[in-house]
Amino acid sequence: MQWIIILILAVLVLWVVISQRKLVSLDELCGNALSQIGVQQNSRWDALTALADLTKNYSQHEHKTLMDVIGARRAIDSTSTAQETEEQENMITQAMGKLMAIAEAYPDLKANEMYKETMDGVKQYEENVRHSRMVFNDTVTKFNRAVRQIPMCFIAGPMGFSKREYLKTQEEKTQMPSMS
Repeated sequence: MQWIIILILAVLVLWVVISQRKLVSLDELCGNALSQIGVQQNSRWDALTALADLTKNYSQHEHKTLMDVIGARRAIDSTSTAQETEEQENMITQAMGKLMAIAEAYPDLKANEMYKETMDGVKQYEENVRHSRMVFNDTVTKFNRAVRQIPMCFIAGPMGFSKREYLKTQEEKTQMPSMS
């Protein structure tokens, strides 16, 4: 009889250890996916900085305004929240809007070959960020499913694991902005 109890306890301990390792692995994947968004956003910020520098010759005031917006960015990493990532996206959108307004006001700028190449780079970074956001949300889905489903839900809470927030897409961001 004692052997049966010991065997049951051993199986239970083994299950807890395996479940905890799976939850940690999924949690780390979520953090990594969020960090990848930050990497893509930094690349996009660099491209926007290059565009802002191109506008310098056209309008000193707009250049200063853009550099102020760009300077207010913060790094997104594995410890960031979905809300912080969304705030960063809003800042990028604001900077892009200002750049588009400047380009419309100065047709010579839009004709500049360097401007065109940099805008192509921004388009690629936009796509990379979109893809990274999808990967993050997919990873969060897997994590949240593990945290909420029986039997892991019984140990997830006591071990400090809870649902993660998804990145949300604002309605105005569902359409790709015109970059020309």
